[in-house]
Amino acid sequence: MASNRPAPTTSFAPSEQSDDKPDTFGYGIARNEESWEPWNPTEDSIRPVRGKHRVSKQRGGGLARSSTVLGVGVIAAVGAGGMATAQTGKPPVSISMPDLPNVGSLISDDTEPQGSSTPLTAVGLTSADAEEGNADAGEALRARIMLQAEQQQDQVDREAQASAEAAAAKKAATLAAKEKEAAETKAAAAKKKAEDEAKAKAEAARLAELAKQYTLPTSSYTITSTFGQAGALWSSGYHTGLDFAAPTGTPIKAIHSGTITQAGWDGSYGYRTVLTLDDGTELWFAHQSSISVSVGQKVATGDVIGRVGATGNVTGAHLHLEVHTSGGGDIDPMAWLRGKGLNP
Repeated sequence: MASNRPAPTTSFAPSEQSDDKPDTFGYGIARNEESWEPWNPTEDSIRPVRGKHRVSKQRGGGLARSSTVLGVGVIAAVGAGGMATAQTGKPPVSISMPDLPNVGSLISDDTEPQGSSTPLTAVGLTSADAEEGNADAGEALRARIMLQAEQQQDQVDREAQASAEAAAAKKAATLAAKEKEAAETKAAAAKKKAEDEAKAKAEAARLAELAKQYTLPTSSYTITSTFGQAGALWSSGYHTGLDFAAPTGTPIKAIHSGTITQAGWDGSYGYRTVLTLDDGTELWFAHQSSISVSVGQKVATGDVIGRVGATGNVTGAHLHLEVHTSGGGDIDPMAWLRGKGLNP
C-alpha cells in the first residue's frame, strides 16, 4: 500500500489578538496563507485507538440501515393484520427493503451487504400464491384460510353424505330383506295352497274312482245312531256301529265285492250277514228281516244280500252296520265309508 507523507505542521499559529483570522477552512488553503499543502488522510492516520468503540462505516446512505428496522416493523404489522389492506380497499403500498444482513456484515468493514429490494406486501407469498395471482400477503393469508375452511367443510360434507348414504343403504337392505321375507312367505303359502289343492283334487279323483267300486248299503234311510255313542241301550255301554233307519223290507246291498263268510241268526243282532273283502275287512249287516245269500258265496258291488228288518235287540226297523279289521278291531263305519268315496 502506498503511504502518503505525514500532514505538515502549520506554518503559523494564529494569535488570539490577530485580526487576520481565516474566514474559511478546508483541506485546501487558507485565505491569507498559501503555504499549506493538501492533506490526504490514510488508513493508518485515522485508525481508532484500540479499546475504543468502533462504529462501522455507513454505506449506501443512512436510510438503508434504518429501512431494515422499519421493514421488520412493517412485516410484523402485515403478519398481525394481514387482511387490513384487503378490508380498506386501498391499493397496497410497495415498500422496498434489502435482505437482512448477518451479524458479521454489521461489524465488518470489508463485507458489503448484498440487498435485494422486495415489496413487503409480497413477504410470505408462496409460488402457488404467485401463480394464483395473489400479490398481497394479507390476501394470500386470507386465501389460504378460506381454502382450508373450504377443505374442512368439504370433508364434513363428504362424511355427512357418506353417513347418509350408509344409513339409506342399511334402510334399503332392511326393507329389501323384509320384502324378500314377505315374498318368500307368500310364495310358500301359495305353494302350500297349490299343493293342498292338488292333493285334494287327486284325492277327489281317487275317491271318485273308488266310488265306482263301492256303494252305500241301502237307500231312503236316516242316520239315527253313530259309532261310539254312549247309552244304556247297548250292552257294551256305547254304540259299536252305524244305524240306517229304513222301512222294513228295504233292500240291503253289498258295499263292495267279496265273500259271504257268515249268514244267519246271531242273538241280539237278529239276522246277521258277514261280508269279508279281499283285504280281510269284515262288514256286518244286522237286524235283517231276511237273508238273500249263503256262506261262501261271491258277491259283487251292489248285489242284494238281504232286507231291512227289526230282529234282535232293536227299537225299530233299521240296518245296523259294523266294520272290523282282519284282526277284529272296530272301525268307525262313517269314516270308513267316506274313505271309499261315499258320503252317508
